[in-house]
Amino acid sequence: MKVVVAVAALALLAGCASPPPKTDAASAAPVSKAAAAAGGAASKSAMAKSAALWEAKGRLSATDPSVFFDYDQFNIKTQFHSTVSAFGNYLAIDDKARITIEGNADERGTVEYNLALGQKRAEAVSIGLQAIGANPARIEAVSNGEEKPRNMAKTEAAFAENRRADLILK
Repeated sequence: MKVVVAVAALALLAGCASPPPKTDAASAAPVSKAAAAAGGAASKSAMAKSAALWEAKGRLSATDPSVFFDYDQFNIKTQFHSTVSAFGNYLAIDDKARITIEGNADERGTVEYNLALGQKRAEAVSIGLQAIGANPARIEAVSNGEEKPRNMAKTEAAFAENRRADLILK
């Protein structure tokens, strides 16, 4: 009797079980092809980004990380557009890169005036980087005023060397 009850219980359970879903080979193939294409596209995208990052790093290594300004000015001169472009492109590609822009002035003028001028120079470069596509949250613009001269001489050439914004990647 126990055997009959056990067989009946198994038959009942087997009857309640639903059959496995049928898979149509034609409908399954496009899904797997689409998944493979999406995976391949992501891989190609990552490779393209890696190549672009490598190229951007190469441009940075060939670029002087300073932008120089005319006396009492904070407009970026045409000859330094390539510097801003190289750093801006790099920052737009590398999501982890951060930059500090240190604005500097020569010693002529008051301390307060030179601090304000250094800040305007740093902010002008920051705006240029953002125009290229750099994230403003990863850009810091600070002023050194006249406190960090490159050249201590009292000549026009020395003053010109000190009127700059330095781009420092972090």
